[in-house]
Amino acid sequence: MKALRFTLTAIGGVSLLAGLWAGLSRIGFDLPLPSLELPGNHGPVMIIGFLGTLIGLERAAALERWWPYGAPLCSAFAALAVLFGLPYVAHISAVLGSIVLVCVYIFLQRQHRTVAMATMGAAATLWFIGNFLWLAGYSLQDVVLWWVGFLTLMIAGERLELSRLLRLSRWDYAKFLAGVVVLSCGLAVSLLRATVGVWTAGIGLFALALWLLRYDMAWRTLRQRGLGRFMALCLLAGYLWLALAGLLWISLRESFAGGMRYDAMLHSVFLGFVFSMIFAHAPVIFPSITGIGMPFRAAFYAHAGLLHLSLLARIGGDVLESLLLQQWGAVGNALAIILFLANNFYSVSRAKNAPEKQPW
Repeated sequence: MKALRFTLTAIGGVSLLAGLWAGLSRIGFDLPLPSLELPGNHGPVMIIGFLGTLIGLERAAALERWWPYGAPLCSAFAALAVLFGLPYVAHISAVLGSIVLVCVYIFLQRQHRTVAMATMGAAATLWFIGNFLWLAGYSLQDVVLWWVGFLTLMIAGERLELSRLLRLSRWDYAKFLAGVVVLSCGLAVSLLRATVGVWTAGIGLFALALWLLRYDMAWRTLRQRGLGRFMALCLLAGYLWLALAGLLWISLRESFAGGMRYDAMLHSVFLGFVFSMIFAHAPVIFPSITGIGMPFRAAFYAHAGLLHLSLLARIGGDVLESLLLQQWGAVGNALAIILFLANNFYSVSRAKNAPEKQPW
Protein backbone atom coordinates (compact mmCIF):
# COMPACT_ATOMS: atom_id res chain seq x y z
CA MET A 1 0.00 0.00 0.00
CA LYS A 2 2.92 2.34 0.60
CA ALA A 3 3.77 2.47 -3.12
CA LEU A 4 0.11 3.21 -3.90
CA ARG A 5 0.06 6.03 -1.36
CA PHE A 6 3.16 7.61 -2.90
CA THR A 7 1.69 7.27 -6.40
CA LEU A 8 -1.59 8.88 -5.41
CA THR A 9 0.24 11.63 -3.53
CA ALA A 10 2.30 12.31 -6.66
CA ILE A 11 -0.80 12.48 -8.87
CA GLY A 12 -2.37 14.86 -6.36
CA GLY A 13 0.73 17.03 -6.57
CA VAL A 14 0.64 17.02 -10.37
CA SER A 15 -3.04 17.99 -10.22
CA LEU A 16 -2.20 20.86 -7.89
CA LEU A 17 0.51 22.22 -10.20
CA ALA A 18 -1.69 21.76 -13.28
CA GLY A 19 -4.51 23.54 -11.48
CA LEU A 20 -2.27 26.47 -10.58
CA TRP A 21 -1.09 26.77 -14.19
CA ALA A 22 -4.66 26.59 -15.47
CA GLY A 23 -5.80 29.16 -12.93
CA LEU A 24 -3.17 31.70 -13.96
CA SER A 25 -4.08 31.16 -17.61
CA ARG A 26 -7.77 31.51 -16.81
CA ILE A 27 -7.21 34.82 -15.06
CA GLY A 28 -5.55 36.35 -18.12
CA PHE A 29 -1.88 35.35 -18.27
CA ASP A 30 -0.62 34.20 -21.66
CA LEU A 31 0.86 30.80 -20.80
CA PRO A 32 1.60 27.78 -23.01
CA LEU A 33 -1.11 25.15 -22.57
CA PRO A 34 -1.12 21.41 -23.29
CA SER A 35 -4.77 21.76 -24.31
CA LEU A 36 -7.19 24.64 -24.82
CA GLU A 37 -9.64 23.02 -22.38
CA LEU A 38 -7.26 23.16 -19.41
CA PRO A 39 -8.15 26.70 -18.16
CA GLY A 40 -11.83 25.80 -18.10
CA ASN A 41 -11.02 22.71 -16.05
CA HIS A 42 -9.08 24.60 -13.38
CA GLY A 43 -11.77 23.89 -10.79
CA PRO A 44 -12.22 20.15 -11.41
CA VAL A 45 -8.47 19.52 -11.49
CA MET A 46 -7.97 21.30 -8.16
CA ILE A 47 -11.07 20.09 -6.33
CA ILE A 48 -11.29 16.51 -7.59
CA GLY A 49 -7.72 15.79 -8.65
CA PHE A 50 -5.94 17.44 -5.72
CA LEU A 51 -8.37 17.89 -2.84
CA GLY A 52 -10.54 14.85 -3.56
CA THR A 53 -7.49 12.60 -3.86
CA LEU A 54 -5.95 14.06 -0.70
CA ILE A 55 -9.08 13.66 1.42
CA GLY A 56 -9.80 10.14 0.16
CA LEU A 57 -6.19 9.10 0.67
CA GLU A 58 -6.10 10.44 4.21
CA ARG A 59 -9.19 8.46 5.19
CA ALA A 60 -8.03 5.28 3.40
CA ALA A 61 -4.65 5.43 5.13
CA ALA A 62 -6.34 5.78 8.52
CA LEU A 63 -8.64 2.79 7.94
CA GLU A 64 -5.85 0.51 6.69
CA ARG A 65 -8.22 -1.46 4.46
CA TRP A 66 -7.94 -1.99 0.71
CA TRP A 67 -11.36 -0.92 -0.52
CA PRO A 68 -11.36 2.72 0.73
CA TYR A 69 -8.48 3.37 -1.68
CA GLY A 70 -11.11 3.30 -4.42
CA ALA A 71 -12.01 6.90 -3.55
CA PRO A 72 -8.56 8.48 -4.10
CA LEU A 73 -7.85 6.13 -7.02
CA CYS A 74 -10.98 7.28 -8.86
CA SER A 75 -10.31 10.94 -8.02
CA ALA A 76 -6.74 10.69 -9.29
CA PHE A 77 -7.91 8.91 -12.44
CA ALA A 78 -10.55 11.61 -12.99
CA ALA A 79 -7.83 14.28 -12.84
CA LEU A 80 -5.69 12.41 -15.36
CA ALA A 81 -8.72 11.99 -17.63
CA VAL A 82 -9.34 15.75 -17.51
CA LEU A 83 -5.70 16.47 -18.33
CA PHE A 84 -5.77 14.04 -21.27
CA GLY A 85 -9.02 15.45 -22.65
CA LEU A 86 -11.41 12.64 -21.68
CA PRO A 87 -14.25 14.53 -19.98
CA TYR A 88 -16.82 11.73 -19.82
CA VAL A 89 -14.28 9.34 -18.28
CA ALA A 90 -13.42 12.07 -15.76
CA HIS A 91 -17.09 12.55 -14.84
CA ILE A 92 -17.70 8.84 -14.33
CA SER A 93 -14.52 8.41 -12.29
CA ALA A 94 -15.41 11.36 -10.06
CA VAL A 95 -18.87 9.94 -9.36
CA LEU A 96 -17.45 6.50 -8.55
CA GLY A 97 -14.86 8.01 -6.22
CA SER A 98 -17.49 9.94 -4.31
CA ILE A 99 -19.66 6.82 -4.00
CA VAL A 100 -16.75 4.97 -2.39
CA LEU A 101 -16.19 7.88 -0.01
CA VAL A 102 -19.86 7.84 1.00
CA CYS A 103 -19.51 4.11 1.70
CA VAL A 104 -16.44 4.81 3.81
CA TYR A 105 -18.42 7.16 6.04
CA ILE A 106 -21.38 4.79 6.27
CA PHE A 107 -18.90 2.19 7.53
CA LEU A 108 -17.38 4.66 9.99
CA GLN A 109 -20.76 5.93 11.20
CA ARG A 110 -21.72 2.40 12.21
CA GLN A 111 -18.62 2.26 14.39
CA HIS A 112 -18.66 5.83 15.71
CA ARG A 113 -22.14 7.32 15.93
CA THR A 114 -21.16 10.95 16.42
CA VAL A 115 -22.30 14.29 15.06
CA ALA A 116 -18.82 14.84 13.65
CA MET A 117 -18.84 11.59 11.69
CA ALA A 118 -22.36 12.26 10.42
CA THR A 119 -21.23 15.70 9.25
CA MET A 120 -18.33 14.22 7.31
CA GLY A 121 -20.69 11.65 5.84
CA ALA A 122 -22.98 14.49 4.75
CA ALA A 123 -19.95 16.19 3.18
CA ALA A 124 -19.18 13.07 1.14
CA THR A 125 -22.82 12.97 0.05
CA LEU A 126 -22.65 16.58 -1.14
CA TRP A 127 -19.55 15.66 -3.13
CA PHE A 128 -21.43 12.80 -4.76
CA ILE A 129 -24.33 15.08 -5.67
CA GLY A 130 -21.97 17.69 -7.12
CA ASN A 131 -20.09 15.11 -9.16
CA PHE A 132 -23.36 13.59 -10.38
CA LEU A 133 -24.57 17.02 -11.48
CA TRP A 134 -21.26 17.47 -13.31
CA LEU A 135 -21.86 14.16 -15.09
CA ALA A 136 -25.45 15.20 -15.88
CA GLY A 137 -24.23 18.27 -17.74
CA TYR A 138 -24.91 21.04 -15.24
CA SER A 139 -22.69 24.11 -15.49
CA LEU A 140 -19.68 24.43 -13.21
CA GLN A 141 -21.37 27.41 -11.53
CA ASP A 142 -24.10 25.02 -10.36
CA VAL A 143 -21.71 22.20 -9.49
CA VAL A 144 -19.12 24.25 -7.62
CA LEU A 145 -21.65 25.14 -4.93
CA TRP A 146 -21.84 21.48 -3.96
CA TRP A 147 -18.05 21.17 -4.01
CA VAL A 148 -17.84 24.12 -1.62
CA GLY A 149 -20.34 22.37 0.65
CA PHE A 150 -18.30 19.16 0.48
CA LEU A 151 -15.04 20.80 1.54
CA THR A 152 -16.63 23.05 4.16
CA LEU A 153 -18.53 20.29 5.92
CA MET A 154 -15.61 17.85 5.69
CA ILE A 155 -13.28 20.30 7.41
CA ALA A 156 -15.91 21.44 9.90
CA GLY A 157 -16.68 17.82 10.80
CA GLU A 158 -13.02 17.03 11.38
CA ARG A 159 -12.61 20.08 13.60
CA LEU A 160 -15.81 19.18 15.50
CA GLU A 161 -14.36 15.74 16.15
CA LEU A 162 -11.35 17.35 17.84
CA SER A 163 -13.53 19.80 19.76
CA ARG A 164 -15.20 16.95 21.66
CA LEU A 165 -12.43 17.40 24.23
CA LEU A 166 -14.08 20.70 25.17
CA ARG A 167 -17.21 18.91 26.42
CA LEU A 168 -19.63 20.78 24.23
CA SER A 169 -23.25 21.09 25.34
CA ARG A 170 -26.28 19.98 23.37
CA TRP A 171 -26.95 23.63 22.58
CA ASP A 172 -23.42 23.96 21.14
CA TYR A 173 -24.04 20.96 18.89
CA ALA A 174 -27.44 22.36 17.91
CA LYS A 175 -25.85 25.61 16.74
CA PHE A 176 -23.33 23.67 14.68
CA LEU A 177 -26.04 21.54 13.09
CA ALA A 178 -28.09 24.65 12.31
CA GLY A 179 -25.21 25.94 10.19
CA VAL A 180 -24.91 22.58 8.44
CA VAL A 181 -28.65 22.47 7.68
CA VAL A 182 -28.79 26.05 6.39
CA LEU A 183 -25.79 25.47 4.11
CA SER A 184 -27.24 22.22 2.77
CA CYS A 185 -30.66 23.79 2.19
CA GLY A 186 -29.00 26.61 0.29
CA LEU A 187 -27.33 24.14 -2.03
CA ALA A 188 -30.63 22.37 -2.71
CA VAL A 189 -32.48 25.65 -3.34
CA SER A 190 -29.76 26.79 -5.74
CA LEU A 191 -30.93 24.21 -8.28
CA LEU A 192 -34.27 26.04 -8.48
CA ARG A 193 -33.40 29.64 -7.60
CA ALA A 194 -29.67 30.28 -7.89
CA THR A 195 -29.49 33.64 -6.15
CA VAL A 196 -31.71 32.53 -3.25
CA GLY A 197 -29.64 29.38 -2.86
CA VAL A 198 -26.35 31.28 -2.85
CA TRP A 199 -27.73 33.75 -0.29
CA THR A 200 -28.93 30.93 1.98
CA ALA A 201 -25.69 28.98 1.61
CA GLY A 202 -23.79 32.16 2.47
CA ILE A 203 -25.66 32.37 5.77
CA GLY A 204 -24.66 28.75 6.44
CA LEU A 205 -20.99 29.45 5.67
CA PHE A 206 -21.00 32.49 7.94
CA ALA A 207 -22.72 30.60 10.76
CA LEU A 208 -20.23 27.72 10.60
CA ALA A 209 -17.32 30.17 10.53
CA LEU A 210 -18.59 31.88 13.69
CA TRP A 211 -19.06 28.51 15.38
CA LEU A 212 -15.53 27.41 14.52
CA LEU A 213 -14.10 30.72 15.68
CA ARG A 214 -15.91 30.31 19.00
CA TYR A 215 -15.43 26.62 19.77
CA ASP A 216 -12.38 25.33 17.91
CA MET A 217 -9.46 23.86 19.82
CA ALA A 218 -7.16 26.35 18.09
CA TRP A 219 -7.62 28.85 20.91
CA ARG A 220 -5.96 26.39 23.29
CA THR A 221 -3.09 25.39 21.02
CA LEU A 222 -2.44 29.05 20.22
CA ARG A 223 -0.59 29.26 23.53
CA GLN A 224 1.79 26.48 22.54
CA ARG A 225 5.10 26.88 20.75
CA GLY A 226 6.22 25.61 17.35
CA LEU A 227 3.76 23.55 15.34
CA GLY A 228 0.85 24.00 17.77
CA ARG A 229 0.93 27.79 17.44
CA PHE A 230 1.44 27.66 13.66
CA MET A 231 -1.54 25.35 13.21
CA ALA A 232 -3.71 27.51 15.44
CA LEU A 233 -2.91 30.69 13.53
CA CYS A 234 -3.59 29.01 10.19
CA LEU A 235 -6.90 27.62 11.43
CA LEU A 236 -8.13 30.90 12.87
CA ALA A 237 -7.12 32.77 9.72
CA GLY A 238 -9.01 30.19 7.66
CA TYR A 239 -12.16 30.67 9.73
CA LEU A 240 -11.97 34.42 9.14
CA TRP A 241 -11.77 33.78 5.39
CA LEU A 242 -14.78 31.47 5.62
CA ALA A 243 -16.71 34.20 7.43
CA LEU A 244 -15.75 36.69 4.73
CA ALA A 245 -16.84 34.19 2.07
CA GLY A 246 -20.23 33.93 3.76
CA LEU A 247 -20.63 37.71 3.72
CA LEU A 248 -19.57 37.87 0.07
CA TRP A 249 -22.09 35.16 -0.87
CA ILE A 250 -24.83 37.04 0.95
CA SER A 251 -24.05 40.49 -0.45
CA LEU A 252 -22.87 39.56 -3.97
CA ARG A 253 -25.24 36.67 -4.65
CA GLU A 254 -26.23 38.10 -8.05
CA SER A 255 -22.58 37.82 -9.15
CA PHE A 256 -22.38 34.04 -8.71
CA ALA A 257 -22.33 33.44 -12.45
CA GLY A 258 -18.90 34.63 -13.54
CA GLY A 259 -16.67 37.67 -13.46
CA MET A 260 -14.28 39.14 -10.94
CA ARG A 261 -16.62 39.14 -7.96
CA TYR A 262 -17.43 35.50 -8.63
CA ASP A 263 -13.68 34.92 -8.35
CA ALA A 264 -13.73 36.54 -4.91
CA MET A 265 -16.70 34.47 -3.78
CA LEU A 266 -14.97 31.20 -4.70
CA HIS A 267 -11.36 31.83 -3.75
CA SER A 268 -12.16 33.24 -0.33
CA VAL A 269 -13.31 29.66 0.37
CA PHE A 270 -10.92 27.56 -1.73
CA LEU A 271 -7.74 29.54 -1.04
CA GLY A 272 -8.49 31.44 2.16
CA PHE A 273 -10.29 28.69 4.05
CA VAL A 274 -9.31 25.38 2.46
CA PHE A 275 -5.63 26.08 1.88
CA SER A 276 -5.29 27.52 5.37
CA MET A 277 -6.51 24.14 6.61
CA ILE A 278 -4.04 22.35 4.32
CA PHE A 279 -1.14 24.50 5.51
CA ALA A 280 -2.13 23.85 9.12
CA HIS A 281 -2.51 20.07 8.85
CA ALA A 282 0.17 19.15 6.29
CA PRO A 283 2.87 18.50 8.95
CA VAL A 284 0.49 15.96 10.52
CA ILE A 285 -1.29 14.48 7.49
CA PHE A 286 1.75 13.93 5.24
CA PRO A 287 3.58 11.72 7.78
CA SER A 288 0.38 9.73 8.44
CA ILE A 289 0.02 8.99 4.72
CA THR A 290 3.63 8.39 3.75
CA GLY A 291 5.30 7.39 7.01
CA ILE A 292 7.91 10.13 6.45
CA GLY A 293 8.42 12.80 9.09
CA MET A 294 7.89 16.48 8.34
CA PRO A 295 9.33 18.50 11.24
CA PHE A 296 7.93 21.97 11.76
CA ARG A 297 10.15 24.84 10.67
CA ALA A 298 9.68 28.55 11.28
CA ALA A 299 9.94 29.02 7.50
CA PHE A 300 6.39 27.63 7.27
CA TYR A 301 5.19 31.09 8.30
CA ALA A 302 6.52 32.42 4.98
CA HIS A 303 4.10 30.49 2.75
CA ALA A 304 1.20 31.09 5.14
CA GLY A 305 1.86 34.83 5.32
CA LEU A 306 2.31 35.14 1.56
CA LEU A 307 -0.96 33.32 0.94
CA HIS A 308 -2.99 35.66 3.12
CA LEU A 309 -1.36 38.87 1.92
CA SER A 310 -1.68 37.97 -1.75
CA LEU A 311 -5.25 36.77 -1.27
CA LEU A 312 -6.16 40.09 0.33
CA ALA A 313 -4.80 41.78 -2.80
CA ARG A 314 -6.70 39.41 -5.07
CA ILE A 315 -10.03 39.72 -3.28
CA GLY A 316 -9.58 43.48 -3.13
CA GLY A 317 -8.94 43.55 -6.86
CA ASP A 318 -12.02 41.39 -7.45
CA VAL A 319 -14.33 43.59 -5.41
CA LEU A 320 -12.89 46.83 -6.84
CA GLU A 321 -12.77 45.26 -10.32
CA SER A 322 -9.07 46.02 -10.69
CA LEU A 323 -7.65 43.43 -13.09
CA LEU A 324 -4.04 44.32 -12.29
CA LEU A 325 -4.52 43.85 -8.54
CA GLN A 326 -6.43 40.63 -9.10
CA GLN A 327 -3.73 39.19 -11.37
CA TRP A 328 -0.80 40.04 -9.11
CA GLY A 329 -2.72 38.68 -6.17
CA ALA A 330 -3.24 35.45 -8.10
CA VAL A 331 0.51 35.27 -8.85
CA GLY A 332 1.16 35.65 -5.13
CA ASN A 333 -1.32 32.86 -4.40
CA ALA A 334 0.50 30.52 -6.79
CA LEU A 335 3.90 31.45 -5.35
CA ALA A 336 2.61 30.83 -1.81
CA ILE A 337 1.52 27.31 -2.75
CA ILE A 338 4.80 26.59 -4.56
CA LEU A 339 6.70 27.89 -1.52
CA PHE A 340 4.53 25.62 0.64
CA LEU A 341 5.59 22.61 -1.45
CA ALA A 342 9.24 23.70 -1.35
CA ASN A 343 9.19 24.19 2.43
CA ASN A 344 7.58 20.80 2.92
CA PHE A 345 10.09 19.10 0.64
CA TYR A 346 12.98 20.75 2.48
CA SER A 347 11.55 19.77 5.85
CA VAL A 348 11.15 16.14 4.75
CA SER A 349 14.66 16.03 3.28
CA ARG A 350 16.13 17.35 6.53
CA ALA A 351 14.06 15.08 8.78
CA LYS A 352 16.59 12.24 8.77
CA ASN A 353 19.57 14.50 9.35
CA ALA A 354 18.47 16.56 12.33
CA PRO A 355 16.13 16.18 15.31
CA GLU A 356 12.86 18.06 15.17
CA LYS A 357 13.02 21.54 16.64
CA GLN A 358 10.26 23.69 18.01
CA PRO A 359 11.30 27.27 17.16
CA TRP A 360 9.39 30.35 18.12
